[in-house]
Amino acid sequence: MSENQQIKSIIESLLFVSEKPLMLEQIKDVLEGVDIASIRQLITELKSDYQSRACGMDIVEVAGGFQMCTSGSSAPYLKKFYKIKHAEKLTMPTLETLAIVAYKQPVTRIEIESIRGVNVDGVIKSLTDKGLIRIAGRRDSPGRPFVYGTTRLFLEYFGLKSLDELPKIEEFVKAAAKAQEENAAEKVEEKGEEKIEEKKEEQNESTEPAQENR
Repeated sequence: MSENQQIKSIIESLLFVSEKPLMLEQIKDVLEGVDIASIRQLITELKSDYQSRACGMDIVEVAGGFQMCTSGSSAPYLKKFYKIKHAEKLTMPTLETLAIVAYKQPVTRIEIESIRGVNVDGVIKSLTDKGLIRIAGRRDSPGRPFVYGTTRLFLEYFGLKSLDELPKIEEFVKAAAKAQEENAAEKVEEKGEEKIEEKKEEQNESTEPAQENR
């Protein structure tokens, strides 16, 4: 195995075990004597290797780092196999508030409320607790209110390399609405499956005494 191939193998292993995107500097800290440009080139080669083999894995650049993930073509099958359900969906009011912060940052709570027309204290706390937004400083105005901005986790959540990749706000809201519709459909399907299971259990319970009396 050549030295480059060995280094590439190590990078692949690091990307595989990391739960979050790896920065080039983090990889450099592990690979002593290998410069940033070489690491980036080897990652590009790895990505090309996967694509040439129609591999089920891919490497994406997100939130300023690199992350190994499954290929997009495998997504429908993975969802079917695991019956993937996002553990925590963002509600439409939350998405709308997050969109305002993303496009208007740095922005104050009052400015968000003037756009949305409702109190957003709870939503801001929720987004802060989730790590999607943060206090980015204070506005130099009376009362010196906090201003909010998005976080690196926000970029990871939406699969963006940087804020420059944000779509137009209309597209963002449209995509968010579609996601909510899909979420609602999943919940209806899930409820339907639960009802069927409950019905089966009721039928089983009702037949058990009859069988015992025979």
